[in-house]
Amino acid sequence: MTDTPPPRPPADPAFRERVTTSFAKQGLMETLGASLSAVEPGAVTIALVPGAAVTQQHGFVHAGAVSAIADSAAGYSALTLMPPGAGVLTVEFKINLLAPAAGDRIVARGRVVKAGRTLTLAQADVFAEANGAERLVAVLSATMMTIEGREGVAD
Repeated sequence: MTDTPPPRPPADPAFRERVTTSFAKQGLMETLGASLSAVEPGAVTIALVPGAAVTQQHGFVHAGAVSAIADSAAGYSALTLMPPGAGVLTVEFKINLLAPAAGDRIVARGRVVKAGRTLTLAQADVFAEANGAERLVAVLSATMMTIEGREGVAD
């Protein structure tokens, strides 16, 4: 992922609070033990510390958990640029699982590629952190939809 500036400045000066409040309402993120690490205009980072509850039969973090944090990171990155009172819903996503997700921490870094009035294209790169190093384990590309009157909604 490159460190490119967001396509436009946030329309809502309270975007951080909106994202944080919405994230706190997500039961799945709580179940996974995921947390917000960073919230910036057009970019959100979500991390989880692997545990038995999120692993699959070989001991790797389950693709469903990897997909969930990647989808949420992409969705919340889109929400940071949406107007006050708007919410976000995922229209579609594709994820490429590049390597087993195993490490001390799994980190999804979402970013907006192009923000539109109704649809936003976002991406998330997912890294496994271990022994001070990161390894790219998944890449997600998603289309997010602005939902008027559904403040903070994300999935």
